[in-house]
Amino acid sequence: MTLQSQGASSVSESLNWTLPSTEEVLTLPVEELFSRFKTSPNGLSSEEAEKRLEVFGYNELVKRKKRAVVIDFLSYFKSPLVIILFFAGIVSGFFGEIVNTTIIFSIVIFSIVLDFYQEHKAERAAEMLKQRVATTATVLRDGVKKEVRLAEIVPGDIIYLSAGDIVPADARVLSAKDLFVDQSALTGESLPVEKVAEPLKAYDPTITEWNNYLFMGTSIVGGSSTALVVKTGSLTEYGRISRRLVAKEPETEFQRSIRSFGYMMMQVTFLLVVFVFFINALYMRSILDSLLFAVALAVGLTPELLP
Repeated sequence: MTLQSQGASSVSESLNWTLPSTEEVLTLPVEELFSRFKTSPNGLSSEEAEKRLEVFGYNELVKRKKRAVVIDFLSYFKSPLVIILFFAGIVSGFFGEIVNTTIIFSIVIFSIVLDFYQEHKAERAAEMLKQRVATTATVLRDGVKKEVRLAEIVPGDIIYLSAGDIVPADARVLSAKDLFVDQSALTGESLPVEKVAEPLKAYDPTITEWNNYLFMGTSIVGGSSTALVVKTGSLTEYGRISRRLVAKEPETEFQRSIRSFGYMMMQVTFLLVVFVFFINALYMRSILDSLLFAVALAVGLTPELLP
């Protein structure tokens, strides 16, 4: 289990140290901050970085758990329209209409497989695109600047930032030259904020007052800086927000409308089928013919290929 799943105050048995508190990160001098993070101006060694990666986990935000492919496929069968058609197919098969049953089931299965294939293919394409555009950051490792994948950045790394860069993790500014950061997405500030390397004289819990702290996901508008990574992944301020967002995706208005339409079609179809069945029976037609006609009506009224 990584520290990201345990919390920022968890003790790493393998590293024998804990992450400093936010107050300490903001107010401690640089030299003492290096000591608390067990690092140095030459950065971490590659071996130490790998060890910390195992403990702290990848520098990634919390992701929504994916359902198994089989479960995802079976979820398509809970649609009211699919239920109507399956019921019609079962009734047709019960009365010996094998051809009609085969046709109904074939259409339903084909429609579900087509929907599942298109959605699954779109998800895979999005994942592949995400991997191709994976960004790197300039990190000081073994005393040498290296390009490292964002996911492999760990607390204690020293990163280099310049205009146009996206801050890869929460970090304390070590040095800054005319450094301005756009953090409007996180704090709502309309103008870029100047960042400095001096420690705060007193801790203030308001994040807009943290002028020596860089937030993950914010962008460098101007200037350059070196910074010490203090938090990664879901431990960052941005990660705390993402944890709440991925808890449960709210149902969209389109999804609610489709679901309501499906239930409405189920009710209308049931009433029409019952009505037509009794009208046919009233005119002395056979019960079997009346039922099969009603089932055919149900199939005809059900627009299965709608989204």
